[in-house]
Parts: sequence; structure tokens; C-alpha cells
Amino acid sequence: MPSPELAPPAAWWARAARPARPPWPVALMVRAAVGMAVPLAAGLLTHRLDLGTFAGLGAMHATMNDRVEPARLRAARIGTAALASAVGMLVGTGLQHAHAGVLALGTALTVTAFVSGALSATGPRGSAAGMLLLVSAALGSGMPLPRPWWAAAPLLLAGAVFVTLLGLPGRARHRPAADPRNRALAAAYEALGRTLADLGTPRGVASRRVLTARLNQVQDLLPGSGGPRAARPRRMYEAALAATEAATGLLWARRPVPPEVAEVPARLAAAVRRGGGEVAVPHWRPDTPARRALDAALRAAADTVAGREPRLGTAPAPPPDPWRLRARPLSRASVRYGLRVALCIAAGAAVTAGYPLSKSYWVPMTIAFVLKPDLGSVFLRAVSRSVGTVLGVALTAALLPLTTNEWALTAIAALCVALLPYATAAHYGLNTVAMTPMALVLLQLGGQSGAAEFWPRVLDTALASAVVLLFGYLLWPERPRHRIEPRLVTAASALRAYLDATTHETATTHPGGARPQAQVWLRRTAYRSLADARQEVQHGLAEPPPTGRLAERWLPATAALERLGGAVAAYSAQVRYGGRVPDPAETDRVRRALDELTAAAREHRPPTTPAARPTAPHDPALSALGRAADELELLLKPS
Repeated sequence: MPSPELAPPAAWWARAARPARPPWPVALMVRAAVGMAVPLAAGLLTHRLDLGTFAGLGAMHATMNDRVEPARLRAARIGTAALASAVGMLVGTGLQHAHAGVLALGTALTVTAFVSGALSATGPRGSAAGMLLLVSAALGSGMPLPRPWWAAAPLLLAGAVFVTLLGLPGRARHRPAADPRNRALAAAYEALGRTLADLGTPRGVASRRVLTARLNQVQDLLPGSGGPRAARPRRMYEAALAATEAATGLLWARRPVPPEVAEVPARLAAAVRRGGGEVAVPHWRPDTPARRALDAALRAAADTVAGREPRLGTAPAPPPDPWRLRARPLSRASVRYGLRVALCIAAGAAVTAGYPLSKSYWVPMTIAFVLKPDLGSVFLRAVSRSVGTVLGVALTAALLPLTTNEWALTAIAALCVALLPYATAAHYGLNTVAMTPMALVLLQLGGQSGAAEFWPRVLDTALASAVVLLFGYLLWPERPRHRIEPRLVTAASALRAYLDATTHETATTHPGGARPQAQVWLRRTAYRSLADARQEVQHGLAEPPPTGRLAERWLPATAALERLGGAVAAYSAQVRYGGRVPDPAETDRVRRALDELTAAAREHRPPTTPAARPTAPHDPALSALGRAADELELLLKPS
């Protein structure tokens, strides 16, 4: 019987329909509601609802990119997206003002789509900006023009600026608990505590993945620069990384710790929220190298939270910039994605030219949303978009006969946009269910349509989704292996770098466990790469065959790589705290297995032999790498 971590869902469609259960982001939801309500209310009061609608759109675009993070990062995220949205709106309204014909409009949107796709492939910030560039260009080409026509773009920016200002810290900004970095770091320590409490249980793997996600969030809030004010949060983060490395080794070895030790991270989290303070680490008797590594890491973390300078054993390397480019704007990857989006927009323009639609901009707008590159499977987004639109239209059709009062419609639009932060985190289909009524209500407020024209939006969405599925999914020369297998290659390469650093630094390890190089940072890079690979495999599991079958075949390899990361962490503790002398033969076995797995991924050869997860605690007298090598060799053994 497969272990829970390896067992795929019974059916791909069941996984695709299952929403997540994120916490309710109350602050983001309140900002979203106010950001939409105020511009619309101002438009109603001044009898210029045409201007208020565009300001509301800008507020919505800012909401889509709003996060709980330091003001500098938040302003950069929203500002980049809003600027791209304004440029797209200027392009679209300019085309409409110039009375561009069908051919000229389709050509212009296709060129814009290429720029949008190329920009989207460059990284997280480019993805948001590229999508909104195309969405706004499509909207501007079809929505009724304001007076004057060029006012739409500045009003978009004004709405985005308003939402940005709403999120600026007030008088509570000096409270440590109000700092997003402290809140994220405290959440990471709490996740570390849950991982320690779950050591040796079936819940341990899931807890460790939550911990990885929390550390990713902290890492993204600590850019490469930040001056003296960022030094202390970075030191606390480095201490959390060292403790996580030790906990990962214990998880792999299936070695629990006393409850009083597992409670220490929760007290560290409380101290971080208070802004510091002493945290007592109980005196216990760690009897294995991994437990001794955890004890040293927790004491270093307590010193850091208290404001002292501990010997962390990590290099002073900063976290990678969260805005780093995945690809350059004119690289092969970005050009390829730009061509993919342009092809879909051109196909959509050809279809809408042959079959005139009442709101032709709905088709390219939907294509832009579905093809956003970092939202998971294109197939699932296309299907979810269609189903979500049907539900959203049905909800709107049930609400609008009850009232056509403009103030009531404004309240409905504000409520819908307030739900976006939660719905987006829960499921793409729920995001569409919330966004569709808001868009239809805005159309109603602008006098652009009545209830009778709502259901054609379902046809528009289905048409756009069909275009994406055909030209951006089935016919486009991209297969699932182009998504899953490169992530596995990256993860295996990062793990090998972590292993090489661990074995290389044994010769220069200082007494007490200090390490002169950034071994912990390499482990962090490896686990972030593993999280990306796991996410891509999970996306594939929710798709129909053949993608689902391919993802299912690669799932054991992903789990084996994750356990190898724990084995390397345990091995590092054995060397530093147990006096083990590295055996080059064992290290070479693991390297050969990683090289073989990397070659298999590059050659599209998923393993065919299942790898059983070890269930017994690891004997600390034996090498952690030896058992890891046994598992990898079994996984790669021909059936």
C-alpha cells in the first residue's frame, strides 16, 4: 500500500475541483472593498460614473496584486502592474478613439499580446504586468470611452494609487507585530514548531511542506538590500533556516523530540511579534547528532531573537531577490511564450471578426487571464474559467432583478472585489465566480448592457477557453514534460550543490558546528526548487491523461528527492555533531544516482520502480547518505 505522500488522488477531476482553504485575508479584503466603493461612489455623486468606473478598474487591478508585505515591496508590486495596465488602457482607448477597423484592431492586439507574453515569462512581477497590459488593452478597445477619451488611463492609475495609500501603515507602524516581515517570520517559527511536534508521525511530511512555504514567504519579504534595519530580521531568518535544517534531518531520521523542546519555536514566534525578548530553551540531553544540531540551532535562534549575535554558522549571503528574472525579455523562453499568447489572440480576433459579438473585448480579456503563466495548468484554468463564468452569470442574473439602484449595485461590486483576495488563493474557479458579477455590475452601472446580455458572456468565455485549449494547449508545441521535468532537473542540481557543499566543508568545519560557507543557503535553494517541482507535479496530477499519468509517474521521484534533502541535512549533523568521517564512496553513490535521475528527466524517462518510504527510525551509527543512496538506486532500478 503506497504511503500517503505518494498516493495520487482517485481521479484527476476530483483534485481539480477541490479548493484550498486559505485563511481569510481580512485587511486585504477591506482595502479591496473600500478601493472599489469610493471611486464608484465619487462617480455617482459627481454624475461622472464613466470616470468612476475606470478608477474602480484601477483599484481592482491593484487589489489583484496586493499582498501583506513591507511598503516598499508592496508599492513596487502594485506600481509595476498599474503602470502596465495604464499603458494597455491607453493603447486600447486610442484604437477605439481612432475608429480602428477589425483588421487594424486585431493586429494591434496581437502585437500587444506578444509583448504581454514575453513580459509575462520574465518573472512574477512581469507576469502580473504582462497580463494586465493585455487585459486593459482589450477593455479599452471595447468599453464606452469616457470624456475625454484619454482620461481612462490616468484614472486607472489613480484607482491603483488609492488602494496603495489605503495599505500604508498608520500610527501602529512602529509595533513589531505590524511589520509584515516579523509576522511572516513568526508564522515560520510556528510552522517549525508544528513540524517538531509531528516528527515521527504521518503528519510530518505535510508539516515540513507548510514550513517550506512559510520560509519562502519570509525570503520574498527580505530582498538583497535593506540596510541596517533589515539586518536583524535577516539574522533571525538565518537562525530559522539553521533550525529548519536540523528539523529536516530529524524528520528524515524519524526521531521525535521531547514536547518541551517542540514548544520552543512557538515561544520564539511570540517573542518575534513582541519585538524581541528572552526565550528559554530547556536543558535536555540530545543523544544523536541530529538532536544536538537542533539544540544548537534553537539556542542560536533564541540568542538572535533576544538581540545577541550568535554563531549561526551561515555565510552573510542575502536571500535572492524575489523579483529576479526567470528569463530575459527577449530570451528564447520569453519569445516563445509571447508567440503563444499572440497566436491565441490572433485566433480569437479571427473568430470574433467572423462572428460579431456584442462585447468582443471579452474574448481577448479571457485569453489573457487564462494564459497567465504562473497560475498553474492552462487546461484547468480554461475549464475553471468557463464553469466559474456560468456560476457568476447565474448569480448576477439572480441578484439584478431584485434591484437596479446604482448605490446597491456599487455595494455589490465592492462586495465582489472584497472576495477576490480569498477566492484567488482558494481556487481559480472561485476567483472567476467573484470576478464575473463584479464585471457585469460595472457594465450595468455604465449602461452598457442589461440582464438579457449577461448570458452571451458565457458564450464569449467558452469561445475564448476553446481558443486557448486548441491553440495554446493542444496544438502548441509544448507538452507536460516541458513543465514537470525541467523543474526536477533544477531540483536535483540544487540538491547536488547542497551535498557537494556539505561534503566539501567537512574539512573546514570549525569546532562547535560553525561553517564558513553558505551551506544552509544552498539547502534553502534546494528546498525551494523541490517545492517548485512538487507544485508542478501536483498541477499535473489534476489534469487528464496523458499529463496526469506522467505526473503520477514522476511523483515518487519528487518524494525521493525531498527525502534526500533530509538525508543530507541529517548527514551534515552527523559530520558536525557526531564526528563522522565522510565516506567518498557513499557520496559518489548519491551523486551517480542524482546524475542518473537528471539524465532520465532530460530524456523524458520517468522511473518505473516504486520506492518505498522507510518507516523505521534511522540508526545514528549508520550513515544517513547510505540509506538515501539505497532508496535512489531502488527507484532508478529498471523494472
